[in-house]
Amino acid sequence: MTSPVFDPERMLSALVEREVRFVLIGGMAAVLHGDVGVTVDIDVVPERSAENLGRLAEALRGLGARIRAEGEPEGLPFDCSVGFFRNLAPDAMVNMTTAAGDLDVALQPSGTRGFADLRRSAVEIEVAERRCILVASLEDVIRSKEAAAREKDRLVLPRLRRLLDRVRTDGSA
Repeated sequence: MTSPVFDPERMLSALVEREVRFVLIGGMAAVLHGDVGVTVDIDVVPERSAENLGRLAEALRGLGARIRAEGEPEGLPFDCSVGFFRNLAPDAMVNMTTAAGDLDVALQPSGTRGFADLRRSAVEIEVAERRCILVASLEDVIRSKEAAAREKDRLVLPRLRRLLDRVRTDGSA
């Protein structure tokens, strides 16, 4: 299922159309705050009620989601259901490939307590067709990347901190 085109608008629209409550995190959140980095996936943190996880599963099935796995360009099938997401450990990350590109679901990203925590300081940003999504604050993106302490995160942190300083100093990105 390796998608030749990364189409974040299509993925976000699928979530919004099914009224999934989520906060966008990671590289795409940073880009929407003005970062010049490049990202090739989207990362979301869903609200964990059974009803919302059902809408998430429905949206993912509509996108043809499969588990991303090395050596499996089409991805691996999985039980894309409420039960699957409810049974995940809080710190689980589900890496998927879809017809519109790669999409990762984190229930409780590093350094956070999940959806409610991130929602408090998230900003609403308009995406396709006047639809608004919640995007993690730049401070929360930095907090999560610091806590994850992955090499790829350590490499972008100086740039994100400079962006945050610039935004705080003059109010622009």
